[in-house]
Amino acid sequence: MAETSFTASRGMTVGVELELQLVRPHDLDLARDADDLLARLGKRKLPGAVKPEITESMIELNSSVHERCAPLADELDLMRRAVAEEAGVMNLRVCGGGAHPFHDWTDRRIYPNERFRYIVERYGYLAKQFTVFGQHIHVGCPDGDAAVYLVHMLTRYVPHFIALSASSPYYQGEDTSFQSSRLTAVNAFPLAGHMPFVRDWAEFVEYFEKMRRFGIVASMKDFYWDIRPKAEYGTVEIRVCDTPLTVEHAGRLAAYAQALAAYHLAERPREASRAVYLVNSHNRFEACRYGFKGELVEPYAGTKKRIGDDILETLALVAPHARRLDCEAPLAGLGAQVRAEASDASWLRARHAARGALADVVRDACTKWEKRDI
Repeated sequence: MAETSFTASRGMTVGVELELQLVRPHDLDLARDADDLLARLGKRKLPGAVKPEITESMIELNSSVHERCAPLADELDLMRRAVAEEAGVMNLRVCGGGAHPFHDWTDRRIYPNERFRYIVERYGYLAKQFTVFGQHIHVGCPDGDAAVYLVHMLTRYVPHFIALSASSPYYQGEDTSFQSSRLTAVNAFPLAGHMPFVRDWAEFVEYFEKMRRFGIVASMKDFYWDIRPKAEYGTVEIRVCDTPLTVEHAGRLAAYAQALAAYHLAERPREASRAVYLVNSHNRFEACRYGFKGELVEPYAGTKKRIGDDILETLALVAPHARRLDCEAPLAGLGAQVRAEASDASWLRARHAARGALADVVRDACTKWEKRDI
């Protein structure tokens, strides 16, 4: 199938990718054991898939496709248990979080496959600095035109997903003062940012083919956009989330994406507009820096509001679709999080205040992922 052929998805399906940190127990720095862990996990019958990521200090969990978020959450927890068990046999620990608090990027080793070798050749040292950890959420679309529309509509909510998932306040041993520092590493790539404003799938394909003729991209994978259409899966992929500290929170974020997509595709509240991209960089920064307390410029009305307030208003807006999709409970959990101004980033900072050392913060994050008492 041609890369530009969009595979239609049934219903309002959802799936998740989670990038995880592999940690050495003795000093809580990143380990280099992805290959051995993947070999052990390959002997188990698991739903979805477990894959390598760009350095040997990472693995990626890929869920299967779900129509409802409850079975997705159950599957993620099953995979979490399997990873924790096999890692334990290897005297290895695993955790979530968008960035390891103190690892040195120069110590990383690139995982040996063709795609990652290409990235090293193309981007040099940025490849090792790409040892950051994100959650990607896929939402099914009926066709390419719907996917293009949905990318434009969901860009309005990029600050929501950043604030709700923020879990990378520390980087290279320092408190960054950001809620999410992870996206800074992504921003360094020349094809990061947002999809250009195209009106339909045909115009998107024309843009892609032109970029390929120029030699700027070799495939759709070369676009590191915040949100992108994924033609072979028949989805729109949201890529701005830090990996949460728990799979339960990952499931809540997926439920929010599903409800937002259902609202926009069913009700078509407005036409796609370039207006959202005029303020996107500002809104994105505010979310990374301040989380729920950041100031969002509403692109269509031109008004300003706190990101947390905007999330709560949006949760109320999509509530009818959440009921239809049986995801009221996870969205209620997000609402409670916003009202309490409680993020994974704030939890990590609280652990540092209580413990005093970043190594202990990583230890506590591993314990949280493993569902043990801290």
